[in-house]
This record gives sequence, structure tokens and C-alpha cells, in this order.
Amino acid sequence: MKVAVIGGSGHIGTYLVPKLVKENHQVVMVSRGKSEPYIKDWAWEKAEHVALDRGNDPDFNAKIAELNADVVIDLICFKLDEVKEMVEALKETNLTHYLYCSTIWTHGRTETIPVDPNGEKYPLDEYGSQKYESEKYLLHEYRVNGFPATMISPGQICGPGWSIINPLGYGDDSVFQTIADGKEVKLPNLGMETLHPVHAEDVAQLFVDAMNHRTQALGENFYAVSEDSLTLYGYAMAMYRFFGQEPKVSFLSWDKWCDHIADEKQTNVSYLHIARSGHFSIENAKKLLDFQPRYTAVQVVEASIQSYIERGIITVD
Repeated sequence: MKVAVIGGSGHIGTYLVPKLVKENHQVVMVSRGKSEPYIKDWAWEKAEHVALDRGNDPDFNAKIAELNADVVIDLICFKLDEVKEMVEALKETNLTHYLYCSTIWTHGRTETIPVDPNGEKYPLDEYGSQKYESEKYLLHEYRVNGFPATMISPGQICGPGWSIINPLGYGDDSVFQTIADGKEVKLPNLGMETLHPVHAEDVAQLFVDAMNHRTQALGENFYAVSEDSLTLYGYAMAMYRFFGQEPKVSFLSWDKWCDHIADEKQTNVSYLHIARSGHFSIENAKKLLDFQPRYTAVQVVEASIQSYIERGIITVD
């Protein structure tokens, strides 16, 4: 089949494009420029590269439609209006499957766990709200007009070459160096809030699984996460073990922790991550698509941190 991957040069595309090529699909990788993948793979060069900029090209959707792909995988669609425009453009093409990359950020605070991808959602920010409205629109288009949509919602994406969320819930790589040096980290509250990481390779595999099980995937939303989630405390402990250091973890109430971090941007990011703490179910992906994540939550973050060491971001004795 002819498969167009929009945003295919990013972290998911690094693994997705080669997987599709190796399954003998005709792959068109659409991005703003010719970016290098995070991981080298001979199959990357077998894909056709098309330079298009969604934000600056008013004919972007028409040009995607002109590709006349059987499958369109949209990894960088963030607003409801963008989704609507893409759907309208694709309706008169040979499209048989539109796979939309959503996010677990469509959820707000978790009431029960594991969290059902098809349950009611209460986003905490505009990003999550736009993604949720897009999900609802695509589901309506599938049910009412037969538009062949599937939604896949990744958790915290990790993997080599990627800057990941740390055990404090925000994106500061120096926290890992602190742990590598055997120094103390202070966690908010009791460290029982959760993150749900996923390796980019497993996200890519779920997109492939949804393609290969098209009938079961249509009209469905699947979480792309590891089998297990991590508490902040468990994450920190795993990192101390990884570096062979004696754990030094203490706790502060939220207000005192924010004062300790003394960076409003970082604490706001942490809040948005941990306020929605949950364990996101992959049961429907396992049942309908035979999805089996390769990496556990701990293995996901360990693979990322090993890449940090190899790239000199973290130094160890």
C-alpha cells in the first residue's frame, strides 16, 4: 500500500518509517525538511521524502490529498480545525485508513484506574482540549459518514535521542546527573503520582498493528503506553539503581516543593503531568490488535538514559 506519514522525521517516525518500508509498503515521508532520524536504519532511505510545511503552506491538505495514499498517518495534527481540513481533503481520494496521533493529555485528573481510552475526558489545558475535540470529531465522522479513522494516544514518549520527562515530572536533564552523582532529589508530595512512559518504537509498532488489523482498528482509540506505569518514587528509585547509587529521596509538600524548585515554568509542567496521574489501559490494543509492547516502563527510561550517557549528556565515573 501507499502510506503517507505526516511528521515522519520525528521520534515516532524514526521507527515507524523503517517498519513500513520493511513490510513492503510504498512510504512517503512528509516533513518540513530533510531531518536525520534519531536511529540509523537503511530502510529510511527507501522512503520518498516530501517537504511540506503544515503551518505555512495554505495548500498543505490539498497536496497531501494529491499523494492519493491508501493510508495517511498524521503525527503532527494538533488543532481541531486542522483535523477538519484534512478530513475534507482526503474524502475524495483512495484513502482506506486515516491514523491520527492523539495523546493521553486528553485526560485530566484520573478518577479510576486503569483509564479507558474511550471514556469521558476532562482535559486540563488547551493542547489536551484540542486533541480531545479532534478525537470526538473523528469518531463522529467514522460513525456518521464512514470516514476510516483510528486514534492512537501515546504516553510520555521516550527512547534514544530524545529528552525525556524526569522523576520530578518535568524536562530537566540535570536531574539525572544529580542521581548519577548519588546526590539527593526531592519529590513533590509523597511521590505517588504516576507517569506512563512508552518507547517510541512501541508507539510506531502500534500504528503498524492498527494498519495490519484495519477492520478491528476503525473507530477505535488506543493508548500507546508501556504495560506498566511508574510512580515518581519508583522512577527515582529505578534511576538510582541504574547508576549503582544509594537512593537519596526526600519529600516536600507541593507548595514547599515549588519553592524549592524555584522555576514556575518547570513546576507548571510537572503539575500538568502529575495532576492527571493514571495507569492507561492497553487492553483493547492487546485484544483487537495483538499489541505487545517490547519495553516495560523501567526499560523505556533506562534505554533513554543509556543514550544520554552515550551522547555525553550525563557523565558517569
